[in-house]
Amino acid sequence: MNAHAAGTDPGSTQHASQQPTGKLDRYFEITARGSTLTRELRGGLVTFFTMAYIVVLNPLIVGTAADVTGTKLGIPEVAAATALVAGVMTILMGLIGKYPFALATGLGLNAFVATTVVTEMTWADAMGLIVLEGIIILIVVLTGFRTAVFNAVPGQLKTAIGVGLGLFIALVGFVDAGFVQRVPDAAGTTVPVQLGSTGQLFGWPSLVFAVGVLLLAVLVTRNVKGAILIGIASTTVLALIVEAIGGLGQAGATNPGGWSLVVPQISGDLIGLPDLSLVGNFSLFGSFQEVGAVAAVLFVFTLMLADFFDTMGTVVGVGEEAGLLDKQGKLPGIGRVFFVDSLAAIAGGVASTSSNTTYVESAAGVGEGARTGLASVVTGALFLVAMFFTPLVSMVPFEAASPALVVVGFLMLTQIRRINFGDFGLAIPAFLTMVLMPFTYSITNGIGAGFVSYVVIRACQGRAREIHPLMWVVSALFVVYFAIGPLEALFGIG
Repeated sequence: MNAHAAGTDPGSTQHASQQPTGKLDRYFEITARGSTLTRELRGGLVTFFTMAYIVVLNPLIVGTAADVTGTKLGIPEVAAATALVAGVMTILMGLIGKYPFALATGLGLNAFVATTVVTEMTWADAMGLIVLEGIIILIVVLTGFRTAVFNAVPGQLKTAIGVGLGLFIALVGFVDAGFVQRVPDAAGTTVPVQLGSTGQLFGWPSLVFAVGVLLLAVLVTRNVKGAILIGIASTTVLALIVEAIGGLGQAGATNPGGWSLVVPQISGDLIGLPDLSLVGNFSLFGSFQEVGAVAAVLFVFTLMLADFFDTMGTVVGVGEEAGLLDKQGKLPGIGRVFFVDSLAAIAGGVASTSSNTTYVESAAGVGEGARTGLASVVTGALFLVAMFFTPLVSMVPFEAASPALVVVGFLMLTQIRRINFGDFGLAIPAFLTMVLMPFTYSITNGIGAGFVSYVVIRACQGRAREIHPLMWVVSALFVVYFAIGPLEALFGIG
């Protein structure tokens, strides 16, 4: 962990010699982990603001997609359920997992469900698949298999996962802010992304984002306490002023100079009762009747593997950045973290929000000094409040929150110095892990490529004995995961 990010002295992550100051301190091990009540509160607040966008974005993905019957879940209903599940599960992560990890609907997983799964079945059937996937992961956790897989990964590959996560989270920040955008298909180029909407920066929101990145960089460099929170708050105020003066609105084909998604403005209606009618609207085995057992199993396998390793990657990266891993690269009590994460997958299906998973944005709170589950309790409580104050949550634009992801991405990238690039058998898998996370916009793809290449290279080096048996098993599963397309074609699915 970069000491500048948390406003602490180097090596302050363990203060075992200091005595806890009360029951709250003892329960969350605040002093033992070198943190303070203020840092935990601040870190929880920062994590919330860097991931509050999910309350706005998930309804646009899940709430507006029609299933095979033409039914849509609805934006207000999905927004309320998204905030509810994120709030409850993040609080449980804080109380049971006792680490500063926040949970919400998994991006990528929700898009897969909305664009692929529900074209074959009803929303109730699709959410039943999510529940099944969560139940399977819960069983895997209770048997100890998930923790065993985590511990079987070589230490330097874990470091590579953390570095790749840093690159990924930075790219998420650039994309969310519209600083990096997809090249229009009509451009006829093989280059997938570009600077801004035209290859050049355009519009005041881009300037707001750039100012936010520079402000945060200066604050972090100068070791200012509360740097990330100050940066988000200051940039939000700037965004509100810019929108009040310019009336830019949301970006689109006819408005390239608008805000990427959230328009920073204060609505007249700040409070409203949430609609939780989607809770319980799922069919556990309806998908098997709708698309057949083989197709349903392949859907569950895809969701499960993505969920399984997205969480592992996030826990490794954020945990290492916070200095919470032990000398063997293990996270003490990780079974509790995986347990809550599996419950979150089930809860996401039960509430029709799609699978919930541990969020990489938790790194922003860690960058602000969070080290314990108290920060997660704060983040979760704010999500519950957000059910009633959605307009206030929507006030912070991506351009104001995303600079935190860019700067935290840099801090996570600094772990790269721990990788031994002299050993190509580890360095090449580490490289593939690091670059494919951002290049494919998927944590799971990066981890899978790293695992498979590690097993193949080590075996070809004549060093197969160094490979943990579970790495063989997981790598074989990843081969199946990467071959899902051909397998679906073989069985006539889709």
